[in-house]
Amino acid sequence: MTQTDSLFRPFARRLFDGRRRWLALGAVALISVGGVVYAQIEGERGIAPVLDTGNIEVGGIAVNTTGKTAQEARAAGWKTAYKAAWAKIGGPGLDDGTLSGLVTRVEVEHEQVGPHRYVATLGVEFDRQRATGYITGGGARASRSGPMLVIPVLYSGGVAQVFEVKGSWQRAWAEFHTGASAIDYVRPSGAGGDSLLLTAGQPGRRSRAWWRGILDQYGAAGVVVPAARLERQWPGGPVQGTFTARYGDDDRVLSTFTLTAPDEGAVPAMLAQAVVTMDQIYTGALADGRLGGDASLSIDHPQVDPGLAQVIVVGQRAAAADQARAAAAAAAPGFALVPGAAETTAPVAARPAVSAPASYTVQFASPDARAVDQALAALRGTAGVSAAATTSIAIGGTSVMRVTYAGPISALAATLRDHGWQVAAGASALRIHR
Repeated sequence: MTQTDSLFRPFARRLFDGRRRWLALGAVALISVGGVVYAQIEGERGIAPVLDTGNIEVGGIAVNTTGKTAQEARAAGWKTAYKAAWAKIGGPGLDDGTLSGLVTRVEVEHEQVGPHRYVATLGVEFDRQRATGYITGGGARASRSGPMLVIPVLYSGGVAQVFEVKGSWQRAWAEFHTGASAIDYVRPSGAGGDSLLLTAGQPGRRSRAWWRGILDQYGAAGVVVPAARLERQWPGGPVQGTFTARYGDDDRVLSTFTLTAPDEGAVPAMLAQAVVTMDQIYTGALADGRLGGDASLSIDHPQVDPGLAQVIVVGQRAAAADQARAAAAAAAPGFALVPGAAETTAPVAARPAVSAPASYTVQFASPDARAVDQALAALRGTAGVSAAATTSIAIGGTSVMRVTYAGPISALAATLRDHGWQVAAGASALRIHR
């Protein structure tokens, strides 16, 4: 061993031990704080959306006007912006006084004021309630869609993300002024559990029960998935964006388009333009009737496939016919009719009284989405249960469902125990687990 080796090895050993110690401390800090996992939800993971007043907002109005004074040029520029914004949303011709009365706010995006000239880019906001009275043909979004949850998926550098980090695509949607749109966008900020629930894999999920819980949590009636894929030609060079407008729990495609930014600095402007184009696509789909809410995702009144619904109707009619024959047989004491056969003289025992349906709360362990689906399927397949729907979903914890059962809660508990469930019964609630 050389003298250099003897001097270097103690130093290398101390460096390795120190690095290993810091890595261990970092792992502990990321994995557990007080016994609770925070690593996946801690920190700022998204951009809060701009305030949506519900009014009609039109941005990007460029004006270039002159006047005897700077104030006069500025006033002329604002009036020009009113007219341009009003025409942009399809409003009819109005006099200056009436049009000014519809304006609630002017946002100065950029301006240059000279002694006799005013050059600016302005945003104009109109009062929706008053403005829609003048608009015909739906040009200014006289009616809007139901609340649509937005999941902006970005593919960049071979990685798909939504709220894992502060992304440029989510920022573009957060900064988009939705007041002039016919779509009522629900834009999560990425705080709290957003980064766990709304991931790039969520649009590919097919579980209706899971989707119902997600939409119910965000107060939405449907979902839109604007996807962006950024491809950089070379460092510092052009950036090509491929944008796909998707919608619905089945992740259906409406349209795809491409835009190109000359360099990295122009990417935010390209994404902002892509959001405007996406909104136009979704607005057109709404006008065509393709962007309505999915009835199968309704929390209060879920609907099933038409073919399956027809099978259910046929079964219900057969059951009603059997009940009618049984009622006719009950009118003759000691005798009954066998369904589908001629009269018989076989005596039958008295039928037990059937309890009126009642609603009960059932708590169940839900370590993952599959457990939610299995619990719902098990309850819906239980004799006497006419309906079962989740009211609260907590992945990794305890979820809650509401069950309608024709009988007392003790009978429901006994039936579930017979099916292999561990049941703890309360006054009007059950807690079950395998």
